[in-house]
Amino acid sequence: MSTVAAISTAQGQGGIGIIRISGKDSFTIADKIFKSVSKKKVQDIPGYTALFGYVYKDKEIIDEAVVLKFAAPKSFTGENVVEISCHGGLYVTKEVLSAVISAGAEPAGPGEFTKRAYLNGKMDLTEAESVMDIISAKSKSAARAALYVKEGVLYKKSQEIKELLLDKAAHLSAWADYPEEDIPEISYSSISDAINTSIETLEKLLSTYNAGQVIKEGIDTVIVGRPNAGKSTLMNLLAGREKSIVTSIAGTTRDVVEDTVLVGNVLLNLSDTAGIRETDNEIEKIGVKKTFERIHSCGLVIALFDCSQKLNKEDMALIDEIKNIPSVAVINKTDLKNRLDSDYIEKNIKNVVYISAKNQHNIDELKEIIEKITGTEDFDPSAGVIANERQRDAVSKALSSLYEAKNAMELGMTMDAITVSFQETIDFLLELTGESAGEEIVDKVFHNFCVGK
Repeated sequence: MSTVAAISTAQGQGGIGIIRISGKDSFTIADKIFKSVSKKKVQDIPGYTALFGYVYKDKEIIDEAVVLKFAAPKSFTGENVVEISCHGGLYVTKEVLSAVISAGAEPAGPGEFTKRAYLNGKMDLTEAESVMDIISAKSKSAARAALYVKEGVLYKKSQEIKELLLDKAAHLSAWADYPEEDIPEISYSSISDAINTSIETLEKLLSTYNAGQVIKEGIDTVIVGRPNAGKSTLMNLLAGREKSIVTSIAGTTRDVVEDTVLVGNVLLNLSDTAGIRETDNEIEKIGVKKTFERIHSCGLVIALFDCSQKLNKEDMALIDEIKNIPSVAVINKTDLKNRLDSDYIEKNIKNVVYISAKNQHNIDELKEIIEKITGTEDFDPSAGVIANERQRDAVSKALSSLYEAKNAMELGMTMDAITVSFQETIDFLLELTGESAGEEIVDKVFHNFCVGK
């Protein structure tokens, strides 16, 4: 492969910028543009050693820099790697990169360095995918989940199943193909135990997908209710700042106000909407219409009801609208005298919490209910999380093949049929880890990576 280079730090003003070079010619290219104050050359020093000096382009100094040398195969990509640390900033980092390319390197493509790490056996495909998940993580839970995958938790689980099934398949094949040899017949219970153990592992893994997506991408959430129920106060409370205008005047919020907030383990893509009521104001009517549109397009509804007011027809209509949608009824203003028919709400909406947004009372219980609804209350990132649709599809197909093996056993079919299902399961697990992934799949995985990683 050619020697490639890219800026690996975020492009903008900063204290430091790093240009990474990877490939067999990394050291000679670095020596063409970098002169150390000690007069030592990059290609002559040991790996994992740093040099201080200056980067030149056309015999002109661009910047002072520190060069780090990583010798193959003990580098991120498994190739010879040089990292040039210069001052951060758009001009300087681009000039250093330009000098590197002028000296013989080629511009790296999206995810080029991680792709080379995968191709050189430094990581499997699930670990490679986790790199971008770590970079784009928006919460502690998302970062931890991606880090555990980066450390190989999915790969280890798939390896355990592959080794178990390969052992049984090899025994079955040997027993069937060499009847004259004294090979003990494998027991029915042994095969059944292997199938059931593998099914249990894959089902647990598959069950992490939805919660993993909520942790990783967040869930579209809409706050709805009649005017002055406290929607904007709750929005500001969850956001940690004044995002929505709060007044005693009904109908203040007429358009959808959006923000992304972290509630417990859950990232909420939160929308504060216009109060639901009949109105002659054309602008407010549009706002109410948008509110109902959001209700049917979101993943979670937080419906606010004013504890100090009796239920009206708009409240009733809202309850009827959301009772079959993932939702939580928030009975607000518990600091005031109760005039609300809360029994009716509890009969129609499964999840109900009583709060005072003004006094920040019982907000923790609201967070716990949100975690429960989204399936993230017992989220364990160390157990391994399916991070994307490609992984989910491979695990689903592997699980389907195992159920075919189980059905074959229950129907009394020959061991050959079971062996075929075992092999199919193994093939799908190899696709999961990238050990047998086609070029098209690999290219698709790295297509959405940023340049420099």
